[in-house]
Amino acid sequence: MSIEWFRDLVIIIWGLGSTVVIIIIGVLAIMFYRRMRPALDSLKTTTKTVESITSVVSENVVGPLSKVVAFVQGARQAINLVSQLRNKKEED
Repeated sequence: MSIEWFRDLVIIIWGLGSTVVIIIIGVLAIMFYRRMRPALDSLKTTTKTVESITSVVSENVVGPLSKVVAFVQGARQAINLVSQLRNKKEED
């Protein structure tokens, strides 16, 4: 027996071993996916529900609230402007 024969034997054993390991990992991944599939479907449904709730809240609460805040801010700026003009007239 020469070293080349031993080298070839080791390469064959490592090749067969790695093939078996890859097959086992593939089978485990498929089993894991099948067990997790209902949880993933439930998560997808929950995500869609949260997305629709967020959309409704955005349309019905945030939109009108931002308009009210903009109006109040504009009114405040107008009051500040009038008070500044009034103070200038009093100083003159």
